Amino acid sequence: MMIYSIVGLGKLGASMAAAIASRGFNVIGVDVNAHAVDAVNAGRAPVQETGLGDLIAAHRDRLRATTSHREAILGSDVTFVIVPTPSDESGRFSLQYAAWAFGEIGDALAQKTGYHLVVLTSTVLPGSTRHGLLPVLEQRSGKKCGVDFGLCYSPEFIALGSVIRDFLHPDFTLVGEFDDRSGRTLAEAYAAIMPKQPSCRRMSLENAELTKIAVNTFVTTKIAYANMLADLCERIPGGDVDVVSDALGFDARIGRKYLTGALGYGGPCFPRDNVALGYLARVLGTRAELAETTDRSNQALAGTILDRLHVSIAHGTTVAVLGLAYKPFSHVIEESQGVALVKALSRHGARVVAHDPLAASLASLELKDHGLVLDSLADCLRQASVVVITTPDPVYGALEANDFVQSGRTMTVVDCWRLLASKLSGQPGVNYVAVGRSVDDTANAARLAALWAS
Repeated sequence: MMIYSIVGLGKLGASMAAAIASRGFNVIGVDVNAHAVDAVNAGRAPVQETGLGDLIAAHRDRLRATTSHREAILGSDVTFVIVPTPSDESGRFSLQYAAWAFGEIGDALAQKTGYHLVVLTSTVLPGSTRHGLLPVLEQRSGKKCGVDFGLCYSPEFIALGSVIRDFLHPDFTLVGEFDDRSGRTLAEAYAAIMPKQPSCRRMSLENAELTKIAVNTFVTTKIAYANMLADLCERIPGGDVDVVSDALGFDARIGRKYLTGALGYGGPCFPRDNVALGYLARVLGTRAELAETTDRSNQALAGTILDRLHVSIAHGTTVAVLGLAYKPFSHVIEESQGVALVKALSRHGARVVAHDPLAASLASLELKDHGLVLDSLADCLRQASVVVITTPDPVYGALEANDFVQSGRTMTVVDCWRLLASKLSGQPGVNYVAVGRSVDDTANAARLAALWAS
């Protein structure tokens, strides 16, 4: 039975290690952070991720960790490398951490007899695996790829908050292979690990590297398109982005996923992939204007959405922003639309209070003087004259009309995800404004009439 090692015990690496162990395989985790290694060896999660702590605790007999790459490589058959590939100022993904890890792996391979497969999982630009990292492996090991060891590029298509589920139950697996043996070994490994044995697409290293970025940029383009539709629906009488999107989703060429017009996308992956694709196109002598436009559109959304909905906020008005993580069930605030909105409101002169079920502490550090992050959702609502719901978190979907009704005054609720439409529409004491729906049918009808009169 195969033994696996995972280099990098961050959210994806630790979750992959636990998921593979849960399928009955022995796994060795590797990280330069001794605290992460100690946590895994103690049966605890080294990072926050849904279900990770329980899974590690349940399968700790098959899962251990070390700071020694040599120990992990010599003790396993397949190594997944999942280390950061941060973006530089140009948008290119840096290989500094991957190259260091590959050097350590190469040193270990020099001492190993028998075939070993190395799999890069981190997001990189085309050419990175073959020209940036393979030479490091061959130089440090003194061995030849395709003869003494194998090499693949195989990214995962996961979302933070559901990494374990997404890894074990993907739509497909993507295998970029140096040669047939490398690809076949990894495809067989995935078939044994993943319960439903999803379709495996095998291809060259470069095609796989481009496919990973292409998937993410396509999804963001779809999100941006849905957000554009939401803007248009706000400007026609009776406009409703959910009605339009539901109809679009019936077309098999389009599908309903990622067509929920609301606020923009965020997180550690989506925003930077469009920038990276634009960089790649330029250095290859072409343009990726669609990706660049998607990125610009997304960056502008949080700062304009209240103006778009004609929500007037006077200087000193207290605004409650509900949702600071970039998505529900996550504490990650990187490129968060909620955080961007808080900063925009603060610059406008509003007093901002905010809430998030998981991301409060990190958001508080990021926001500094821009807003006050409160532990109590009720306190946020009690202080505010305007409430903006920025993430579709179930905590906010569970709110009731009486949570918003303040004696003697009207509260404006801007619902970016239309979570509370059935509860708040027409509710006395609440001015309910839903992103993607017509706010003023009379004015919108007049606008269309004027268009056709001309």
